[in-house]
Amino acid sequence: MIPKIIKIKNRELPDEPGVYFYYDVSGALLYIGKATSLKRRVGSYFTKAHDNRIGEMVTQISKIDYIETPSVIEALVLEANQIKAKKPKYNILQRDDKSFLYLTITNVKFPRPVLLRGHDLERLGVDPFQPTLNKQAHEKFLYVFGPYTSGSSLRKALDLIRHYIPWSDCQPPEVTGKNRPCFNSHIGKCPGVCSGKIDQKAYRSYIRQLVLFFEGKKKLLQKEMRKEMMRASEEQRFEDAAKYRRNIESLNHIHDVALISKEDADLPYDRTVEKGMIDLNGRIEAYDISNISGTSAVGSMVVFEEAKPAKQLYRKFKIKTVKGANDVAMLAEVMRRRLKRSQTHPNTWPLPQIMVIDGGKPQVNRVQEIMDEVGVQVPMIGIAKGFDRKQDVLIFDRTNVELLKVAKRGKEIFQSARDEAHRFAVKYHRELRGKNSLK
Repeated sequence: MIPKIIKIKNRELPDEPGVYFYYDVSGALLYIGKATSLKRRVGSYFTKAHDNRIGEMVTQISKIDYIETPSVIEALVLEANQIKAKKPKYNILQRDDKSFLYLTITNVKFPRPVLLRGHDLERLGVDPFQPTLNKQAHEKFLYVFGPYTSGSSLRKALDLIRHYIPWSDCQPPEVTGKNRPCFNSHIGKCPGVCSGKIDQKAYRSYIRQLVLFFEGKKKLLQKEMRKEMMRASEEQRFEDAAKYRRNIESLNHIHDVALISKEDADLPYDRTVEKGMIDLNGRIEAYDISNISGTSAVGSMVVFEEAKPAKQLYRKFKIKTVKGANDVAMLAEVMRRRLKRSQTHPNTWPLPQIMVIDGGKPQVNRVQEIMDEVGVQVPMIGIAKGFDRKQDVLIFDRTNVELLKVAKRGKEIFQSARDEAHRFAVKYHRELRGKNSLK
């Protein structure tokens, strides 16, 4: 419970995401932090045991201010920008730990975001706490954002934003000697530098959008997107216009609570080792479609927990909107219904650590499009069947280091979940087909 002697903005803290500010009795700013829930996060400082440094800070708090944000990802961005601008005492003390991450935008022909630690930037002659880059630093980077106290949160934020503001990790054809789209290009996370699909000027517009977002200027970003949408519509590029419209809407409804999932435990100066983003012992969902020439079509969702089937959590779907044999469209219907339920019934339909899709690139790409539509992002691996289990091919974003690690460790689990989804789908299909034959 927060002592009554401490002054709180509006006399109470909202149960909403945002950034909080601690001041001492003289009005000096002590600390800035982020929260998925300002009420719970700030309250935890006064109810949990802390080390000496945190305890010292808490005894000095005389006033608490805060800024609510529409989403957790915007709290993450605002926190970093406010720390850099205001340099609070207890945030600055953490500069002794040069392991904090910074988001840099490289100064090359096709710029891209790169995550660097504070000590790496200093070796390159960059002081990350300076508001502007000097000439030496600007030769290497266009922008430097940070510090970000949670590396996993920053990585998740970037992965989430990349579905709305794509960028390239790859090189253009004149460098590689190839003219072939990368995996990220297939799923909409790369605008096509690798295949020469986009020129330097058009690509830079995406980088400007990314910069606007991490400067905390989401409204300006959406305004520019609307202009691009109108321009595309006037030029009769209706597919591009529709994409801009979806992205503008998605930025207003980002499903991103997981970005700061451990915030109540990760108080300042907590030096626990950051765990991987994907827990193979957590909830894993696998999906399959079963039908014969489009008849009695069904979809299945099976759940694994602790790497074992959790049959009480299985769900089945009767396909309602797709006529004829179209497994990709059927999977899209299932996924749209499933993700909608995660928003309307989050307690009974929680999002998984990872999704396993029975299928190759067409299925994976379509599921990614559905996620983008509803503003939800979950790591995903498709399994393209080989002639035996040893020949199965895992389809996923291979530039995602965390997914690459998980794919190697968890292949047998994913295959087992895929096999179980297939069994469950076939069983339901046969039941439905049997009932239909009696009509």
